[in-house]
This record gives sequence, C-alpha cells and structure tokens, in this order.
Amino acid sequence: MSGKAAWKSTAVYAGLLAAALAVGFFGGSWFGAPLDRSAYDFMFSHYHPKPWAAESAILAIDEATLSDGGIGGIRRDLAQALPILAAASPKVVVIDIILADNGPDPKIDDALAKALCATPNLVLSADLVGGRWDMPLDKFQRCAAAVGQVHAAPDTTDSVTRAIPLEKHAGRTRLWALALEAFRLSRGAQIEESTAAGSGLEVGGAIVPVPSEGSGRLMRVRFRPLAMEPIPHVSLIDMVHDPSKARALTGKVVFVGVTAVTELHDRLTTPAALSIQTPGIVIHADAFETMAQGLYLTDVRDDLEFLFCLAAAIAMGLAFRYLPGWWAYSGGVAVLAATFVTPYLFFTHRIVFPFAGPVSVAWFSFLTAAAYYHLVVRRNWHIERESRARYQQAMQFVTHEMRTPLSAIQGSSELISSYPLTEDKRKQVAQLINSESKRLARMVEVFLNVERLSAGQMELKRESIEAKAMVELCVERVRPLAERKHIALHLEPILEDLQLSGDRELIEYACYNLLTNAVKYSPRETEVTVSGSGSDGYVRIAVKDQGIGMDQKEVRQIFQKFYRTKKAEESGEAGTGIGLSIVQQIVERHGGRIDVASQPGVGSCFTLVMPAPVAERS
Repeated sequence: MSGKAAWKSTAVYAGLLAAALAVGFFGGSWFGAPLDRSAYDFMFSHYHPKPWAAESAILAIDEATLSDGGIGGIRRDLAQALPILAAASPKVVVIDIILADNGPDPKIDDALAKALCATPNLVLSADLVGGRWDMPLDKFQRCAAAVGQVHAAPDTTDSVTRAIPLEKHAGRTRLWALALEAFRLSRGAQIEESTAAGSGLEVGGAIVPVPSEGSGRLMRVRFRPLAMEPIPHVSLIDMVHDPSKARALTGKVVFVGVTAVTELHDRLTTPAALSIQTPGIVIHADAFETMAQGLYLTDVRDDLEFLFCLAAAIAMGLAFRYLPGWWAYSGGVAVLAATFVTPYLFFTHRIVFPFAGPVSVAWFSFLTAAAYYHLVVRRNWHIERESRARYQQAMQFVTHEMRTPLSAIQGSSELISSYPLTEDKRKQVAQLINSESKRLARMVEVFLNVERLSAGQMELKRESIEAKAMVELCVERVRPLAERKHIALHLEPILEDLQLSGDRELIEYACYNLLTNAVKYSPRETEVTVSGSGSDGYVRIAVKDQGIGMDQKEVRQIFQKFYRTKKAEESGEAGTGIGLSIVQQIVERHGGRIDVASQPGVGSCFTLVMPAPVAERS
C-alpha cells in the first residue's frame, strides 16, 4: 500500500472511531441513565466496605409502640420517653415526626412541649407540602435547636432513593436536611457554603462535597449494607417501660421515628436492599452516618469520563490496527472488560463512575474497529497476499511452459558443440535455436501480459484476428508432438471470413494450449479434431480428442490452479495443472467462456466461445 493510500486509510479509520466515540459517549449520556442506575445498585448491593462503628442510634416507634395507643398515642409516648432519653445524655436528638398541628388532647401537647424543651440539641422536622412549609407549632419549635426538612429524593423512574437533598427552598425560607442539622449540632459548628476544594458545604472544617446549584445539593447516601451490623435500635415503648435501655443511647445522635411495617407511607426503597422497604428514619440515620464517617460517594467529573472513553476508543483502535488475527479480538475484549470493571473499581474508592457511556463507547468502538478490520484491513491483506500468489504463479506458469523451448535450445546447443556438422546442418540447428528462443521470449511476454491482466494493470489489445489462420498456425505448431504419438490432427473446414477480436498472442496461446493438452492426454493412434464456427454473435473453436476423458466432478475442478485429474497423473505426462487456469483467465478477460464436454474413456471436447466483432454481430 502506498504512503498516500496508507495515510488515507488511517484517516478513515480514525474518523470512524471518532464517530463511534461520539455516538457512544453522547448516546450513553442521554439514554443510558437506567443502565447507570442499575449498575450503581448492583455495585451497592455487592460491594461490602470495611465496617464502621455507628455514631447514631434509632429510638423506634415500632409495632409494639403503636399497639400501645396507635398513631394517636405517639405524642403521649414521646412525652414520656423524652425525659428518660435526656437523662441518658445523648449528643443530639432528632425527631422525625411532623408536629405542625395541635393534638386532640391539649394536656398531652403541653406535656410534650415541656419534654421537648428539656431535651438538649433537639432537631425537629418540617415538611414541604404544596409549595409551603409545614413547620412545628411555635410551642414546640421554640424548644428546638434546629428545624430540618425530611425530604428524600427517590428517582422518578424507579422510585429508588439513592440520594437526599441537603437543602429545600419555599418562598424565602431555606431549610437544611434533618441529617445535616444533626451533623452540625454533633460537631458544635455552623453550616457554611464553602469555596474550598470546589463547591460544597463546610461544617466545622469538614467539607460535604455536594453540587452547589440546580439539584437541592443532592448527596448520595452511603447506606449501611445488610451484611453489616445495623444501627442500634431501641423500642420507644420498651424504653418507657424499662428506662435502663436508654443507656444504649448515651453519647449517640438519636433519631426518633416510625419503623413500624404498617406505616408504609414512610418507607422507601434503597440500593442497599431493593427488595426491602426501608423506614425513612433509617435513611436519615444513614445520611448522618455518611457525613459523620466521611463516606461520601462523589461523581467523577465529566471531563475525566470523556478522557476515559477517549482512551478506550484509542486502545480499541490500536488493538485492531496492530495486533494480528485473534490477538486483535483478545485486545478488544480486554478493553471491553476494562470498561465493565472500571466503574466497580472506582466505586470501591467511593467514586461514582458512569457505566453506560464508557461501555457504549467500548462496544461501538469494538464493532467499528472489527468491521473495519474485516472489510478493509483484511481485504487489503488478501489483495497483497493474492498479489504475491499471482507473482509466484506467474513464475510457475513461465517455468512450466518454458520446458519445451529450453529443451530444444539445450539439445541443439549440445549437438553443435559435441558433433561435427555440415554447414547446412549447422544452419538448420542455428535456425532452430533462434526460433525457439524467440518463441521463449514470446511466451514470457504472454505470461507477463496475463499477470498484468489479472492484476488489472493492462488493457487488452484489440485487433481483428482471422480464426482460420490462427487455428491453422496452432495446428502446425502441435503437429510434431502429435506425429511422435501417431495421433492424427484433423482440421475441419473453417470459414475464411470468421473473425475474432482481441489480443492475438493471448488467444493464440489459449488455442495452442488446448491442442497440446488434447495430444498429451490422448492414447497413441487416435484422432484430435479441430473445428470452428460462428453464430449468435459468438465464434466457437472446438478441440475434440479421443483421450482419457473426465467425469463431471473432475470437469468442475480442472480450471483450478495446480489441479490434475487422477488419470492425468497416472498417464506419465509431465504437467502442473496450470495451463487451463491461464486459458480460462485469457478467455474470460476477452468476455468469453470455455465449454467442456467429457466422458471417461471416450474423450473430451473443449470449446472456446468468444464474442465476435461488433460488425459481424450486426
């Protein structure tokens, strides 16, 4: 392949890979969200991080608590439990119960307010409903150190909660998430919007890495795996009946909320347990643990994702460009495997790496590179291999057909040098050497022309050829060989005006080859008949022998290079199975064909069917 062609091929290949990169990257980004979510959930449920000791605990309003007085009894039970909890000195108390309305019993509300005010570092809950805040009643709110919003952020397509918004706005009021307020109070710090280390929030010198705009500062929650020891739970009603159970909550950030299975309205699905509904209070506690332990799951930057996709496309392209055969596919599969494994490896380091984009790029690049490899690279390779094969065959063609004239030249030269000859005999031998050397030169020229024709490097010469004169010439050239075997050559009458159009030397060679084959593979004292005719715009030259013949299976294979029938090999005649292949190339290049009729033990008839000149057709 020339330098210009190679450069063009490389440019096309690079352009196709660039298109695959663009389609895979942008297509994966736009339409791959479900795949990214599924991959995220799979990694979440299968990766088990190193266990950590929980800083939080849950005071559960469970089935036993609800059975004591139902939903209406929660305020009464809470008023009884909070003094016991406060005596245990928890670090922070978070109540995930909306206290925006007066209860049915004012005395219970007053008792609850008194208990709330006696609880240090208290965080109460607010809910955003219909664009407005449902805030705790003033008598409850004045007891709280903070009010936090309780919203999670389940995905709208599959309702799985993977993150929570750390802030929510309604009018001029902004509330931080319940878990974030609990984290702030546990650190005795304020929440500040940080400019350090990129966008995020700063709490007591610790950065909470969340986006600053457009998403409510969504924070991915590092949910506690099911295989890990759960956050400590204490039943609220059990603690009321046995205050000693409160010791398990000492020094903890205590989240108070409903865990009862019957309260389905406050249960959500998380990637840690897709088949189990998780209580909202547990999600808040896991969000707090994410901040307390610094187990943030951060998304990789878009530019790094693109660079990885670019590297994958380049690696795929290089694999199919420079690795041979199955090694190219092995390299491509390795790149594919890397795009599948990379998101998991990043996840183990708490970095969320997209799955759909890189995998799409890898697959599109793989298909593009593999298709190009088959359709272009392998095609070019086959062309080069065929070119080398043609060169070798051309040499074999030449050596095959050069034997007869070389033998004649060799024998004549030995005769001159070894025996005293008369002047007439010497001239006769010299003329033989001269004619055979010219014949040899013409033969070489014929073979080179056939090779150039096969490679598409030469146009056929077009000249008018008298069929009768050409056939008679070929018959006379073959006659000495026929006489040695006592084979009669019978030339049937051929019309004087029967014309062929094409390359004289090539067509003459084709006719001569059929005649020599007929004589070589015919028994002694048989007959070879040559005839010529024209009809329907075609000229037919037929060579019929009484030789060994062939069955139909052999007839279908005789034009294959180097093929010889079994009887031809047993005949003792020298041959390489090349001549008929050359004849077929010559005839087909002239727009003709070869018809073969043969029967074992009876003989064969080879007919050259060549288009007649246009004038004759008309």
